[in-house]
Amino acid sequence: MKIVEPRSTFVPFPERYRPGRRFALFNLGFRPFYLAGAVFAALALTVWLLMLAGVPVNGNYLLRIDPIGWHAHEMVYGFAASIVAGFLLTAVRAWTGMQTTSHRVLAALVLLWLCARVLVWSGPAVPAAIVDSAFLPAVACVLLRVLRKAGSRRNYFLVPVLLLFGALNVAFHVLVQTGRPDLALRCLYAAAGIVVLLVSVIGARVIPMFTSNAIPGFVTRRWKPVETIAAPLTLGALFADAAAVHPVAHPVIVAALAFAACAVHCARLIGWRSYKVRGPAILLILHVAYAWMPVGFALLGASALGFVPHSVALHAFTAGVIGGAIIAMITRTARGHTGRPLVADTRDVASYALVTLGSALRIVGPFVAPDLYHVWIWSAGLCWIAAFVIYAHAYALPLMRPREDGKPG
Repeated sequence: MKIVEPRSTFVPFPERYRPGRRFALFNLGFRPFYLAGAVFAALALTVWLLMLAGVPVNGNYLLRIDPIGWHAHEMVYGFAASIVAGFLLTAVRAWTGMQTTSHRVLAALVLLWLCARVLVWSGPAVPAAIVDSAFLPAVACVLLRVLRKAGSRRNYFLVPVLLLFGALNVAFHVLVQTGRPDLALRCLYAAAGIVVLLVSVIGARVIPMFTSNAIPGFVTRRWKPVETIAAPLTLGALFADAAAVHPVAHPVIVAALAFAACAVHCARLIGWRSYKVRGPAILLILHVAYAWMPVGFALLGASALGFVPHSVALHAFTAGVIGGAIIAMITRTARGHTGRPLVADTRDVASYALVTLGSALRIVGPFVAPDLYHVWIWSAGLCWIAAFVIYAHAYALPLMRPREDGKPG
């Protein structure tokens, strides 16, 4: 199935032909979910930093039972899940040529996600768990209907991946409400692994293509053995780490899988010749984000053997891989699907730099000066907050307005 990349240039309409400034937020999945996800990332991280500073924060359910669990859950199932939903609802339309949702269905999905965020904050616990757990299966059902109608078998895998992502959320809520927040946190490790898997699979599809399209004469290579084992190794290593409380997941097994995954993702970057990419910025950030993948697996292997704190390895994936991939894709696809040039402006570059800097501070800082741990956390958090505030400010109006080139979407 051919992946259609948005046009990189457009010719502005004369003033009398410019499209009307109608409200277009629910025209396509990326519009509401990218904007809501960016705003929520900034808000959730602000709350988290205030809590770390000892500022009293009123909240119920997760925030009262397990503040760390609330932070981890909301960054995975609040922030990352919203971006995943927005991206897939948009990408599947490009891959199949069929509209994924109507305005009303999309608005209902956004309302479901928003209600989940409120209930996870305020409770009650059972309604919060039910509403929050319904979001990803609902998205999976919408995508399945379109994929079946289009006969897009290559992309059927997205449905079970989303359902597994959602099942881990159900398990998380059950474990929290039965007094096992430790095991619930392991579910979040596995859930983050699902998002990393999606970055790996979709990145392998689009990064070489985007690179070849953007740089004339640039040649990338992909080796079949590497591509065959990349997804199983990625998921295997991350799930083994999540199950490390069980005797079957021996630390040596986790380390072996992690180091093997590190080697595979290094091979991918070598084949893509990422070390040769210098720009443009909208392309470079994709390679930078993916470069955190082997770093994360190297740290995960070292963590399993007791050389590195587990939180450092975890944030290499959540902040580095997921955060970097998200800021890269929500700028690129927002530009392409609103009919704007695929050229990063000053605000885009600032958001790329801030997310990358925040990831580096969170991961490298504790090694450099462990005594300044909270300084590194605050610095990294402020970088992320600034990055997504910049994104929301830059893209709010374009996401709410029709495409500049007059096309649907």
